[in-house]
Order: sequence, then C-alpha cells, then structure tokens
Amino acid sequence: MKTVPPEYFPTRYWHKHEDGRVTCDLCPHHCTLREGKRGSCFVRMHHQGEIVLTTYGRSSGFCIDPIEKKPLNHFHPGSSVLSFGTAGCNLSCGFCQNWDISKSRHIDTLCDTAMPQDLVKMARQSGCDSIAFTYNDPVIFLEYAVDVAQAAHEQGIKAVAVTAGYICDEPRIDFFRHMDAANVDLKGFTQEFYHKNCHGHLQPVLDTLKYLKHETQVWFEITTLLIPGENDSEAELNNMCQWLAENIGPDVPLHFSAFHPDFKMLDKAPTPLNTLLRARKIALDHGLHYVYCGNVFDVRSDSTYCPNCKAMVIERNWYQLGEYHLDDNGHCNYCRHAVAGVFEGPPGHFGRRRIPVRIGA
Repeated sequence: MKTVPPEYFPTRYWHKHEDGRVTCDLCPHHCTLREGKRGSCFVRMHHQGEIVLTTYGRSSGFCIDPIEKKPLNHFHPGSSVLSFGTAGCNLSCGFCQNWDISKSRHIDTLCDTAMPQDLVKMARQSGCDSIAFTYNDPVIFLEYAVDVAQAAHEQGIKAVAVTAGYICDEPRIDFFRHMDAANVDLKGFTQEFYHKNCHGHLQPVLDTLKYLKHETQVWFEITTLLIPGENDSEAELNNMCQWLAENIGPDVPLHFSAFHPDFKMLDKAPTPLNTLLRARKIALDHGLHYVYCGNVFDVRSDSTYCPNCKAMVIERNWYQLGEYHLDDNGHCNYCRHAVAGVFEGPPGHFGRRRIPVRIGA
C-alpha cells in the first residue's frame, strides 16, 4: 500500500492526436495540451504522452464539519463529516467563495499528505459517518476521489461529493457510482450566466442532475448561490424551479444560498434575506417540497417541514438541530408520511462545530 503521494498519477479519460497533443476528456472543456501543459483545472497535465493527475494524495486542508454545512439536510442529519479538498477547479467563477483553494496555481497550497487510507483512518478516529470531497470540485481529481471512496466503503464510511457537476458522460458514470451523496451547485439557469461568470456551459450541469435522479441511487441536493442582479430575477427563478419540478421532481432539496462579495466580484452587495425568501416561495409554489435558505440566520427557512401535514419535523439553527420529529426511518411522527432522504437511526448531535484537523498529527 502506497504511503507517499505520486508526483504524476495516471488518468483514464483522454485521447492522443497525431501531432503529439493530448486531449483531456474528463470535462466539457476538452483541453488539448502539449507536453508539460496543464488544463484549465490546473491539476491535470500532459506528461509523456498522457494526461496525469498532479494532486493525488495531497490536500489543501482538513476539517470536521456538520453534514448540514455541505449542505445536506436530508442525509444522516446531525452527523459529522471529514471535509477535504485539493487545489484547482474546472470552472472559473468570479464569485468563488473558496477561490484561495479552487483557483490556486501554487502546488504549495497542497501542504498535507493524505493518501486514501490516511483519510479513512482519520474519519474513523474522529467518529465521522462520511468523508466529503469539497472546497474545490472533486471531479477534477476523480481518480483520487474514487480511491478514497472505495477505501471508505470498506470501513462503512460514506462518500460525499460537493460539486458543480461539470463533467462528461462517461466519467460522470465512473465518478458517481462511488458516491453515496452529493450536493450539486446549480450556479444559475441561463447559458449567458454560465458563459459570463463561470466560463462554462449550463447543459452539462443539467445533464448531471438528470443522470443523478434517474440513473443512480445517489442521494443529492442542489444549491444555488443567488447573486443580486445576476441570477436572481423572478423570470430566471421561475424557469429554474419549473425545470426542476418537471425533470428532477419535488423531493430533491433545493438550497438558496446568500452571496457575499469575494474574489473578483466585489462590486455586488450581499444577498438580502428577502431575496432568498422570495426565491423559496417561488420554488414552493412550483411544488418543490424541501426548499432552504442558507448563509443567513433564519430558522424558519432553514428547517424541514413534512410535505403532507406541514408540521416542522427538523428544526435547524446554523447547522444545529433543535426539535426533531422523524422516526429512525424518516417518517413524520405526526402523520407517518415518509420524508425524502437517508435517515438511518436517530439523528446525530455533532452540532455546529467546525474542527480543523491534521492528518498524522
């Protein structure tokens, strides 16, 4: 079993050209690279006639979080998750909230060694139910994430992906077959928004959402960061919620998250609570059952309600669970309706803590 991260780890999704260039087929960018050049994600590189991963077994940091922080409100509520990321990203969002990691172009960002067995050992020692690939998008380190997920499953630990879902068809299958849960960042609902603000395309993300819903057993939730004047118009929100209702169904939780000025988008004001509440009402009016407001303090819009009897069944206050009225299988204690999600036993009591950790420390 390897204990030292390899400098160059072989990958699976690429093809060669007669002129010596190699095209990466992991994501819709399809970066075509000459020897020694890196793709737009920064971490996949042309090395000696193939695409290699340069961040296998190395991390930009680790933290034990509440699962609700991912955010996942319907997956093992109250449990703790070991969170980690690497460096780089295959989208270039000017509003990125983790830009110091996701847009890093310095390998020194990867200060910690984290081979799969090290991560699983830390998760077990810390009492975490799951390991989350987060901070930057795990699809760009697919091979590493899959190896961690497989090692975690051997020890009864779940694998969670926090992703923008910007991935091609074949690697999408490979990646998500190893995931137990995911939060997919639906950044907006127009091609113009994705092109202008993310340097990407909307359709591959919609394809990922449909794939997860109709072809996998992965529990997933969706997050949209609402940016004033960019993706928060009533028309766009109506179009998005209608599409979700028709293509994904009412039981996939939707999180509207508040924007705070960061990275290259410092000229926008923070998202007002009223904007989030308006978006939440639109989603509920379209028949979505579980709609939340995040990055703000509002217990009412951060709590879960039974879609049948409308009673509050999970109260939340900044990731801290309060009143809890579900049985061990997720049925409402008032009317016995099954609330959608993964509820296996009583809720956890990790609370709102955030505990930085070091592997091997």
